[in-house]
Amino acid sequence: MKLIKTISIGTLVVGFSAALFFTSETKATANKANTVTQSAASMPDFSVKDEKGKLINLRKLKGKKVFVNLWATWCGPCRREMPSINNLYKKVNGKAEFIMLSLDDDFNKALSYKANQSFALPMYYPGGNLPPLFQVEGIPATFVFDEKGELIKRFEGSMNYDTDEFLKLLN
Repeated sequence: MKLIKTISIGTLVVGFSAALFFTSETKATANKANTVTQSAASMPDFSVKDEKGKLINLRKLKGKKVFVNLWATWCGPCRREMPSINNLYKKVNGKAEFIMLSLDDDFNKALSYKANQSFALPMYYPGGNLPPLFQVEGIPATFVFDEKGELIKRFEGSMNYDTDEFLKLLN
C-alpha cells in the first residue's frame, strides 16, 4: 500500500512537472513566432508609389529609421494592428519614415480604408515585384531598418506597436 501511494505521488509530480515544462515551452515558442531575426539584410533597392503616384526608392530613405509594414484591407490581423501603428506614427513625429505598403489589388481600397479610419499614416503601393526580403508567407509583416539601411527588426503576424519599446526603437 505504501509503495502504491509513493508511486502515485511520484507520477503526479512527474506529470505536473512535464505540464509546466511544455506550457512554458509553448509560451516561449509563441513569443518567438512574432519576432524573426534577420542577419545582415539591408533595405532593398525597391520603389514604391505614394498616394499621389510618385515613385520613391526605399534606399533614398537612408539617414532615417524606416518602418515598412506589408498589409491589405482584406487582412483582419492587419486591420487590427493598424490603430497601434497609427498611434506610434503620431508619437514618432517625423523622426522615422513609415511605409504602409498595401498589397491590395486596387490601391484605392487602401486609400478609402485610410480615409474611413481617419489614419494619418502614409500609404504606398508596390512599384514593381516585391523584393525577396518582402516575400513573406503571410501578412501583416513589418520590417524596421536603421539609419544605415540595415534591417534591425522583422515581425510577422499582428502586433501592438503603440508601446514604449517601439517608440524607443524608432527615436
